[in-house]
Amino acid sequence: MKVIIAEKPSLGRNIVSAIKDMKREDGFYIGKEYIVTWAFGHLFTLADIEDYPGHENNLGRWTMDNLPCFPNEFKFGLKKDSNKQIDKGIDKQFNIIKTLCKRADVDEIINAGDADREGEVIVRLITNNIKTEGKKLTRLWLPDQTEETINAALKDLKEETEYNNLANEGLARTYIDWLYGVNLTRYATLKTGTLLRVGRVIIPIVKAIYDRDMSIRNFVPEMYYGMQSQEKTNGEEITLDSKEKFDKNQNAKVLDMCKKYNDAKAFVVDKKVKKDKLNPSKLYSLSKLQNVLGKKYKMNMEKSLSLVQGLYEKGYLTYPRTNSEYLATAEKDKMKTIINNISKLGYPVEFKDKKTIFDDSKIESHSALTPTFKIPKKEQLTPDEFTVYQTVFKRFVAVFCSIDCEIEKTEIKIKVGDYEEFNLKGTIIVVPGWTKYDDTNTKDKILPNLNVGDEVVINFKPKEKETTPPKHYTIETLNNYLKNPFKEDKKRLEEEEVDESSIDDTEDYKAIFEGLELGTEATRTGIIDNAIKSKYIELKKDVYYILPDGEYLINSLIQMEISMDKYKTSEMGKALKKVYHDEIGINDAVGIAQNEISEIFNMKDDQKTTGFYGDKVGVCPKCGNDIIKGKYYYGCKDYKNCDFRIPITLCGRVITLSEAKEILENKTSKELEGFISKKGTNFKAKLKLDEKGVSFDFN
Repeated sequence: MKVIIAEKPSLGRNIVSAIKDMKREDGFYIGKEYIVTWAFGHLFTLADIEDYPGHENNLGRWTMDNLPCFPNEFKFGLKKDSNKQIDKGIDKQFNIIKTLCKRADVDEIINAGDADREGEVIVRLITNNIKTEGKKLTRLWLPDQTEETINAALKDLKEETEYNNLANEGLARTYIDWLYGVNLTRYATLKTGTLLRVGRVIIPIVKAIYDRDMSIRNFVPEMYYGMQSQEKTNGEEITLDSKEKFDKNQNAKVLDMCKKYNDAKAFVVDKKVKKDKLNPSKLYSLSKLQNVLGKKYKMNMEKSLSLVQGLYEKGYLTYPRTNSEYLATAEKDKMKTIINNISKLGYPVEFKDKKTIFDDSKIESHSALTPTFKIPKKEQLTPDEFTVYQTVFKRFVAVFCSIDCEIEKTEIKIKVGDYEEFNLKGTIIVVPGWTKYDDTNTKDKILPNLNVGDEVVINFKPKEKETTPPKHYTIETLNNYLKNPFKEDKKRLEEEEVDESSIDDTEDYKAIFEGLELGTEATRTGIIDNAIKSKYIELKKDVYYILPDGEYLINSLIQMEISMDKYKTSEMGKALKKVYHDEIGINDAVGIAQNEISEIFNMKDDQKTTGFYGDKVGVCPKCGNDIIKGKYYYGCKDYKNCDFRIPITLCGRVITLSEAKEILENKTSKELEGFISKKGTNFKAKLKLDEKGVSFDFN
């Protein structure tokens, strides 16, 4: 007999449906050759600090005495409920799996976790805790959950050892995220007196939104002059925007230049009309699908992932957590069958063997999202499921559409004297082709009817303009940033203006495969959702904003000199990819994380930082009580009756614990540098005591 351990009950049911003729028992199904059972996702989690020898804390309170915690060997235990007791349902199911695996007639145990590193680890932790010596261990790898794919995969089981590198990377991520999350969350919380969720990926995500929002908030627009002509020629309005820019004090100069342009007159010097074909956009990765659903339907990432995951579990879509927009060459026959099924529904599709569709070099673990053999009827889906399914389905139809989209490109050059040449570009769709099914990136732009030699009526005038602040992150732009945080913003913005199919994405895939992305397709949605639930950021329609708690989080980390920016997170990501490629071991990657965390704990608190929440700073000069470190201030312990306080942050500068002590002891400080005025200029000054706290002493 063979025991199949599915990651979730839904997958277990799909496997049973494919095998057929299986009898339901308590927690499993049994047939002639297979026993199918399941987990509930993670049955095991990493132990808490207090569960390790030498770190016991009978009071159950967080304390610096337990930090930092670097286990010699990481311990796992069955998941606990809200009362810190092992969950009864999980305990029962684990024991069912354990009993099945230890049956004398069972000689093979099949790992049917989801086809990713997390699924690999989930089932391996179960079999590792059962101790399955003497049993053959194999892997059922499912790109989708249709009966055809399940039965084909059951005939092509791989040795579990072939996925050791994937498991090692998954375990390394689990250990490292625990080290950062547990040690730094406790440390930051004890320092501030406020629960701060500090994680390897959540912090650079929140900080990206924080930095962008601070840039917008502090942006000071500058006025300048441009030149614009908006006049009609042959009844059609033609707008010409000059590239010339003039300082706000150059009013006379811009007026003079406008006169020169207008006196010189404008003529059409060249016109090109070209027939061409417009290629469809690539197939969807998860983040690209979420970008479209967020932009078009204002669907947040958690909801879109939940819907696409549900469609995968129902067998309608392939595995969703993919970072690729390409298909594997080995899938060509499978695609031919799917295309044949779709053509029977009346769609004009045909198989196409192109590098823009099939490219093994741009696939890490999973191919792009596509429909499966199983095509649902509209009434089988909820309205939201139908929206998501149709988005994926129509992109697939567009990519394999047998009718090309034919366009007419027009370029007109207008020259104003010897001063400036203006290029007008337009596109008209002549034959819609695939755009009937997927019009995500298609718009007509019709140019005026002009020919070479025509004079263009112009009347250039000064136009007041203002420099504009950067835009808030949207679902789309944040996803693009997280996939490659080191790509130049200018290059990223340029790509937003052109057709997706023409973009060279080699640089993006290189960044993903090297581990430079922040988070992964499998984890990013959950981490962003965690940041929203923690009230660090909010999502309105499809736009992200920083919240006060998010500002406090980032400012507190800056005060504590805890740097978890994109550079450090990406370096850790690169180390994890080296584990996957068997270039370094799990312990090597864990050691990098331990060294970074150790540096934080080895800092001299009173010299560089603001101390710990509740630390005594000195004596209140107003009432004689203790001054202690609070959330935002070094303030009087008797805060209800005494309003004396020294701000921890003043004019953009952190007042350290040692500086606060000096002020209380000497009634003044030495000259301090690093203050920032409202106008954004740096200044230095002494601080002196006053009735309610401190003030600047420039004398």
